[in-house]
Amino acid sequence: MGRVLVTGAAGFIGAHLCQALLARGEEVVGLDNLNPYYDPALKEARLEALTGNAPPGAFRLHRIDLADTEALLAMMKSEPGIDRVAHLGAQAGVRWSLEAPFAYTAANVTGHLGILEGVRRSEGRIRHTVYASTSSVYGSRTDGPFRETDRVDRPASLYAATKAAGELMSKVYTDLYKLPLTGLRFFTVYGPWGRPDMAYWLFTDAMLKGRPIQLFNEGRMKRDFTFVGDIVAGVLAALDNPPADGGHRLYNIGNSRQEELLEMVSILEELLGVEAVRVLRPMQPGDVPATFADVSAMKRDFGWEPTTDLRTGLGHFVRWWRGHFG
Repeated sequence: MGRVLVTGAAGFIGAHLCQALLARGEEVVGLDNLNPYYDPALKEARLEALTGNAPPGAFRLHRIDLADTEALLAMMKSEPGIDRVAHLGAQAGVRWSLEAPFAYTAANVTGHLGILEGVRRSEGRIRHTVYASTSSVYGSRTDGPFRETDRVDRPASLYAATKAAGELMSKVYTDLYKLPLTGLRFFTVYGPWGRPDMAYWLFTDAMLKGRPIQLFNEGRMKRDFTFVGDIVAGVLAALDNPPADGGHRLYNIGNSRQEELLEMVSILEELLGVEAVRVLRPMQPGDVPATFADVSAMKRDFGWEPTTDLRTGLGHFVRWWRGHFG
């Protein structure tokens, strides 16, 4: 059995994926620059949690910026045991892309291209690469469910545009070099060890501290909330099944259920035993009103389907929060 390179290994989904790979006996090479987009201490804590249960030598981390192409390519060449890649590293966050646009082109365009080049230069040693895309590529829509065949040329944010660019570059590399690539469009991932910029985290923190919560679009946003455990199961299913023809594939990976942000707030109120003080705000630039995944292709090709409803998933998150923060 070879090794799996996981980019974004200290990130929310990346750390969960590393833990799942280690649990099934894989060796994992992690890559992360632990940037300060949010508190790096949380990223360090994720790494500590996943390495604490790993056998000696099963996990090692390279602290490299994806946009440092020379360092990235050198690392991929110096780790000859890597035979699969799970490329989850990216600059996330829709709203911050309005403030720091070049951080997004650096990580999501230059960084993604660096991974593709590293895979190409492996000359077939890396037999499959799964990479993270996003539901944001579908743009500002109120219909649904969204299907992989829908148009994605109307992004509502620079973040979405950079992730769509990654999909296009991947298709080009597959056509030119026959690289087996699978892109997964994640839909609003939540759960333990999550990201502090996400609504459920911000709401929980504010509610427990007696602060008001900000509800954009007056709380009428609809999201396909997807539990991180279901996401990881989908990534593993895709990683284990490379395209037979060496081609490029795209899949939605979501809960396939649309729920209002207000429903999330109501569930958190029950779980936390606190009533939220709600401040209704207008829609923010770059945000989209709704997401909704058609996941029939994931079910058809991998037998994967989500198993965690929003109430159960938020329950897992709240229990983790109380254990982590006290």
